[in-house]
Amino acid sequence: MENRIKIFTRSFDLHLYSYSRGLYSMLGIPVVRLTDQTADGYFYTMLADMDCDIAINIDEDAFLVSPDAMMELVKTVIEGGYANAGCPDGGGFCPRGGNPIVTNPFFNVFNLKLIRTRFSKAAVKSFSYPEVRNRMVDAFPKERLETKWDFDRYDYEPYYPFFFWLAYNFKTLYLPSARHEDGISTVLLTPDGQVICRHSWFARFYNTPDWAVRFFEPERGRQKARIDALIHETYADRGLKVPEFGVTDHLAFLFNKVVRWTIKVPQRISRWPYKLKKKLKRK
Repeated sequence: MENRIKIFTRSFDLHLYSYSRGLYSMLGIPVVRLTDQTADGYFYTMLADMDCDIAINIDEDAFLVSPDAMMELVKTVIEGGYANAGCPDGGGFCPRGGNPIVTNPFFNVFNLKLIRTRFSKAAVKSFSYPEVRNRMVDAFPKERLETKWDFDRYDYEPYYPFFFWLAYNFKTLYLPSARHEDGISTVLLTPDGQVICRHSWFARFYNTPDWAVRFFEPERGRQKARIDALIHETYADRGLKVPEFGVTDHLAFLFNKVVRWTIKVPQRISRWPYKLKKKLKRK
């Protein structure tokens, strides 16, 4: 395959990332850990990497089950002229009911080489989904609508404008999915039903202290035991040994967490005006 491929992961928790990376670091594909990136900014970071033609975007809480299925999907994206392949943010088996036209970025294959032929931040910013909503809804593959969805939701996440622009200007391959037996995780599939990865969701609670979870989002609860079970299941399916981390590793995890929080808190605070504006707009 002539196209230059890289794996990118937007990462906050080095501990969780180390588990996830252990499932694809041996594939001979360059791996890039992106830290302190905004919810939409890391797509632009990938696009700015001119040494990459095809980006495989994998969240640190998405655990790769089949490298062969993933690479077959890459081939499908390239040969089919798709700019993006991923799971609809609504209508599929994600624990949310967002807009299906957007693919949730827990896993994507992006054809950066193709996207760059039309991409600019100005084009994304000026794109108006409401003006073309009906046309895009009519073109959406209705077989992907199995659970809750909302085609009128267009300001749900900061990355929504990018995906609306992408879907309007290029072809998107919307992938099927299933719900894991744990009742939360998403099992992502290829168009012919092969399992690509399992996405746990709620990774922000993986190493969050119980008191913090109870204070900020008590309805979620701590997710570590469930996510650990998903990690062990995937490593077992791959015939791989789950990594064991020593004292030095855990010290590195702790230091990394302190650094990440030091940067993330100001980022979150800077978005408060945007969130307040969005709430007022809905009222």
